Amino acid sequence: MFHPEDLSFHGTLPLAIFEQLRQLLHQMAQVAETEAVVLTQDILLSIPVSQKKQQFIVIISQGFSALLLGSQEEPEKPNLHNSVKMKDFNDAGDSSLPSEFLLSAQQESSIDATLTFDQDEIARFLQKLGSTLQHDSQAYQTLAQYCQSLQPNDAKLQSYFSLLLLSIFTEEKAIAPQTEYPYVSVCQPVENALKEQISHERLLNQLTNQIRQSLDLSVILSTAVNHVRDFLQLDRLIIYQFERDSARDSDSHQEGTASSQVLHHSNTWQHSGCVVYEARAAESIPSMLNYREAGCFIPSSQCWDKYRKGFTLAVDNIEKTYILSQCLLEFLRESQVRAKLAAPIVFQEKLWGLLIAHQCSDRNWRNSEKNLLQRIAEQLAIAIHQAELMQSLTREKQLLEQRVSERTQALQDALIAAQAANRAKSEFLATMSHELRSPLTSIIGLSATLLRWPLGKLTERQSQYLQTIHNSGEHLLVLINDILTLSEVEAGKAILDRSEFSLRSIAETSLQSFISVAAQQAVDLNLDLRIDASCDRITADLKRVQQILWNLLSNAVKFTPAGGQVTLRAWLEQNTAVFQVEDTGIGIPEEQLSLLFEKFQQLDTPYCRQYEGTGLGLALTKHLVELHQGRIEVESVVGNGSVFTVWLPVSG
Repeated sequence: MFHPEDLSFHGTLPLAIFEQLRQLLHQMAQVAETEAVVLTQDILLSIPVSQKKQQFIVIISQGFSALLLGSQEEPEKPNLHNSVKMKDFNDAGDSSLPSEFLLSAQQESSIDATLTFDQDEIARFLQKLGSTLQHDSQAYQTLAQYCQSLQPNDAKLQSYFSLLLLSIFTEEKAIAPQTEYPYVSVCQPVENALKEQISHERLLNQLTNQIRQSLDLSVILSTAVNHVRDFLQLDRLIIYQFERDSARDSDSHQEGTASSQVLHHSNTWQHSGCVVYEARAAESIPSMLNYREAGCFIPSSQCWDKYRKGFTLAVDNIEKTYILSQCLLEFLRESQVRAKLAAPIVFQEKLWGLLIAHQCSDRNWRNSEKNLLQRIAEQLAIAIHQAELMQSLTREKQLLEQRVSERTQALQDALIAAQAANRAKSEFLATMSHELRSPLTSIIGLSATLLRWPLGKLTERQSQYLQTIHNSGEHLLVLINDILTLSEVEAGKAILDRSEFSLRSIAETSLQSFISVAAQQAVDLNLDLRIDASCDRITADLKRVQQILWNLLSNAVKFTPAGGQVTLRAWLEQNTAVFQVEDTGIGIPEEQLSLLFEKFQQLDTPYCRQYEGTGLGLALTKHLVELHQGRIEVESVVGNGSVFTVWLPVSG
């Protein structure tokens, strides 16, 4: 009777013998009477494994089942920059290897191996393997079925395997004494590695320069996949972008419309996605462009966490790696993929997508190829992040421009509305002024007529009442006239009636109007004319200029205490008439100068309650000066007085 433990083995084997045992088990899977299942360590590529190099092959069939397990410590990689120097090569010559390489070779020349046919041992191994793959329910169930299908080995097949195994050990012993290590040159591999490194750096520099020079992400990505595919002689190279979780992302923020299909701003991603860029070696290779994930990837797979940490997946043969993932395996078969290499595109701890190389035949990926694809993916991540930032800035700029435009339009609308309201107000005031002035004229005229009646017809009190009515009417008429004039100017209805007149004459006439008022207040009036009699004529609106001077002199006399002085000066500067009214009155605080020419404003001074006024005089004066395209300025010191200067462009 056959006992499985009779041929079970545990010990250290040369790597060459271990590899022959692997090949022998593959051969037994082919000669088994029923279809055999072959599992290797390749199915663990996409999940975390221990730090040891673990290799295994499990054969499961009705007539023959076996487990070959190998464990090897990870050798410390030699530091070529510190340990291996060109001096070592020159001293050793071509006939010897550096000690670091010899140590590494010794560490990798043997492996701890276990070979067993015990179905209980195989079942325990499959259960342990299932716990590793428990995130994949399909794979877990498949392994459970394999455990239940284990049966004792057929004696005939077991004997056949024993003969083959015996021939391996016999052949090894026969050739071992005669084995001679071939001549190995170290310089040539180093030279080849340096050439390959230089070519890789050149490709990376080209891609880096393109990223720096271009902001068009679509051009960068499409050019990159074509260059890298040609460089690595791949059958197909694709960029697979993961989709964001729109359900969660819509709760956190509202994303604006983007011109590019490859930019998103959420840290939450689904594991489904789409192939957005592709480069193929020939038209006969099926295209995967715009392919969308149909559920073959496992949402809870630990592979996504590894990808986020920079893990690069290298699959030499999909049949070995995805034997437990039938959905993905069938898809890869349909796409003519036999080997693949996938590097993650990650920036800001966000897994954006994958850069995936496809080969239509088995391919043993070298470490240099893995490193190159990983570095290319890192550069693409920089380009994508750069484009994302630029797009974000563009959106912010557009949003800011839109807000500025809306604000400007709102201000313009408000200005138009304010101007319309101001015109409507001015028109209303002008209409009301006309309506008020008509009855007021009758009041002033009739009261003046009554005051001229012969003495005796009116009592003294009646005369006083009539005089009060007359004076109040005249004051009110002046106020209404100011309002009418101001409203006409603001409504744009005021028209200058230009005529030629004497500058000296208008100055003397204006000052004469205030002689009696100044005498009552004990204010001294002075006239300072700096005018050449030969060029005394100017052209302006005589009535408006008189009103400007009257308003300035009225304010100066009003706010100058007894014993003070008011001086009117006039002169010509080329085509400009200059009037200056200076007083020694109460003065104006500097912080209130900005309110001086505002309508209906009386400055807050200790004397403001002592003087009558509505605050229209200076506001009207400023409008009349500006109507002549002139300007008015004021200088004042509290307690010392004020100086008002008016410049009026005139034509003589």
